[in-house]
Amino acid sequence: MQSFMDMLTELMGPFGPLIAVGGLGLLLVLLTLPMLLKKQKDPLDRLKEQARAPKPGAPEARLRAETKKDKLEKYSDFLEPKDAEEFSAVKLKLLQAGYRGRNAVRMYHFAQFALGGGGLILGTAYALLLQVTQDPSTQQIILSILVPGAVGYLAPKYWVNRRLQSRQEEITNGFPDSLDMMLVCVEAGQSLDQAILRVSREIKAGYPALAEEFSQVSQEMKAGKDRISVLRDMSERAGVTDVASFVTVLIQSASFGTSIAEALRVFSAEMRDKRVMRAEEKANTLPTKMTLATMMLTVPPLLIILVGPSVYGIYDTLTGQSTGF
Repeated sequence: MQSFMDMLTELMGPFGPLIAVGGLGLLLVLLTLPMLLKKQKDPLDRLKEQARAPKPGAPEARLRAETKKDKLEKYSDFLEPKDAEEFSAVKLKLLQAGYRGRNAVRMYHFAQFALGGGGLILGTAYALLLQVTQDPSTQQIILSILVPGAVGYLAPKYWVNRRLQSRQEEITNGFPDSLDMMLVCVEAGQSLDQAILRVSREIKAGYPALAEEFSQVSQEMKAGKDRISVLRDMSERAGVTDVASFVTVLIQSASFGTSIAEALRVFSAEMRDKRVMRAEEKANTLPTKMTLATMMLTVPPLLIILVGPSVYGIYDTLTGQSTGF
């Protein structure tokens, strides 16, 4: 055993045994994970599948054979959160980011697990290469292993957050224009359902995220779902304050029996004023943001121009005096 340890130390340096033990542990974890994640199939599910399976000569046999089952379904217990609140929060976040698939939560956690594990493997390989070529410290080895894994694990979360922010910003920018168009459609004699469908078609080129929301609202209304619940679902999916206020106005208008056109006229005017206020706010914060850049790019050259000749004259005088002595 001592000779084996000495051999590892000669090959990989003083941390050779530690690296060997870590690599062996990682290998054992990778070999154990498939057995832990393997989910036994319920016998009742097998009977149901056999009952649903068509006969070989049936005309539907070819169509059913081409359907593909989600390969991550058997790992759902591991990839999906057990807590209902946590699962709902992740699902809502993915909905607001535009990922509406039935398996979005599962794919999100799988991406975190896969990228994090891949980052750890790459970091371990880099640490071994660094150990062979150089003499790194323990801190460098740990950082070279953990940093790629952490980056891979946090990359899906960062991507979803950026996608959510850009989507909400797009909805906020296009919402006043959509309200003006909806008001024109309602005053022209169309119903609210027809106006929403028309607006979704017209703004699809400029604001696809908002058009997608309006299109889903129209489809759910055509399917017979209650209008109030459809509008509330839209507010929850969008995650924007303006959309939530718009939904509240429509619900109150329907509850009290007031004119939808009048409510849209007042609310659209408020949204236009709010957009102008947002633009003015950004314009007012621009000088503050430019102050640091202006100081960094203007003050150093100005000091060189003003103080440079004086410094050079003083230096020249001192040099001449020292030479005269």
